Amino acid sequence: MIGRPEIEAAAARIAPHVRRTPVIEAEAAAFGTPGPIMLKLECLQHTGSFKPRGAFNRILSAKVPPSGVTAASGGNHGLAVAHAARKLGHRAEIFVPTIAAPIRSIA
Repeated sequence: MIGRPEIEAAAARIAPHVRRTPVIEAEAAAFGTPGPIMLKLECLQHTGSFKPRGAFNRILSAKVPPSGVTAASGGNHGLAVAHAARKLGHRAEIFVPTIAAPIRSIA
């Protein structure tokens, strides 16, 4: 089971590599809820999602072979792995499914 110490270690490990994104409070009426809703704006993160957090954590907590890292994704995971690998100086090979949107396969 992952506990608070492991979460804090991961947060410290990735802190220099990811953006600290803002949290905003949306008024209750915006979503028809009885109370306010907090929104974490991960759309402002590198690659536009929360995925770089996991990609950096995985790469930084593993021994990366000279061949680099590999991912299979037609979405945010692949973008995040490619971004993290590049920033950390590793090779990356991302396999994009043929059914992915054409924009996802642009190098």
